[in-house]
Amino acid sequence: MKARRGIAVLLAAAMLAVPLASVAGVSVLVFGDSLSAGYGVPPGKGWVDLLEKRMREVHDDVVVVNASVSGETTQGGVTRLPEALSRHRPSVVVLELGGNDALRGLPLDLTRDNLERMILDSHAAGARVLLLGLRIPPNYGPSYTARFRALFDELRESSQASLVPLFLEGVDLDPALMQDDGIHPTAEAQPRLLDNVWPALEPLLKGIAGQGAS
Repeated sequence: MKARRGIAVLLAAAMLAVPLASVAGVSVLVFGDSLSAGYGVPPGKGWVDLLEKRMREVHDDVVVVNASVSGETTQGGVTRLPEALSRHRPSVVVLELGGNDALRGLPLDLTRDNLERMILDSHAAGARVLLLGLRIPPNYGPSYTARFRALFDELRESSQASLVPLFLEGVDLDPALMQDDGIHPTAEAQPRLLDNVWPALEPLLKGIAGQGAS
């Protein structure tokens, strides 16, 4: 009996060690910063949480993994992404990074190179990529602001990633939908963020959703 219990414990531990995504077969990895980590939003109310709920309704075999970290830059993302790809083996990577680079005034060439590296790493791991475009306040100067906005279109063309041109469309210019810091959307804005992402994300699931383990 002790031997059987020992085997059962080992099997249970092994199952816990296996990423949920690999059990389900298909996963979407959301890899971003505070905008996707739900900063200042009640637990369960962020746009990624809402995505998970919608996915259960329309593609119940697809697992949503949120690997977003508040304050993350593209440099930190480059460092973290390989482990996340190895662990979760995503079919789709939703890449939402770059905003903190701009807020810190980091060189845009570095931001672009880092995003391109993450896109290429995701493709090499067999994942489709959806890049979420961002814009920054005009007080950073017209040249820097325009170049930052343009780099997302450049990446779409050079890397063949899919793109949501403006993740915060309809939100970031409406004070009623932004927190007091003027950077993070409120809980009320989260459904709009999901609606901005969903039309570009759902086509990427075609051909892979429904292929999870039975």
